[in-house]
Amino acid sequence: MARPEIIEEIKNTIDSYLEARQFYLVEMRHFYQAGNLVLRILVDRPEGGISVGECAGLNRDICSILDEKDVLKEGYILEVSSPGLDRPLVRKEDFLRCRNKEVRFFLNEPINEKMELQGKISKVEDDAVYIAMQEEIFKVPLIRILRAKQIVI
Repeated sequence: MARPEIIEEIKNTIDSYLEARQFYLVEMRHFYQAGNLVLRILVDRPEGGISVGECAGLNRDICSILDEKDVLKEGYILEVSSPGLDRPLVRKEDFLRCRNKEVRFFLNEPINEKMELQGKISKVEDDAVYIAMQEEIFKVPLIRILRAKQIVI
């Protein structure tokens, strides 16, 4: 199986496990560090708030599931953690939670000749986020957002 297919299978496996326990996958990254495959998984509850103990339990359970299904044919390091205050904004619900808050957006295509925008989220639709910057409102389609994070002061 090719790497993208394996990563998708891992996400599907993790999603169903987490959903059954009322958590959701915020983000999953995979990379090699010192020759080892590292899976870094950010997990949260829909209403927010996950403890260190819960992360440790999820880490053990997810590791057991991945080993049992034998999805990865190589050794790996699994890191499960909370997204923290500077959590990535990924889902529509993440953007809704940050309405009227300052957010920095990194785009995969320029909007108004800019690849990075910062402003307050004024409105969220199914397929777009509206950002108030200075005295203008910009509509940013969700598919054009590479990454977004709330500015925490």
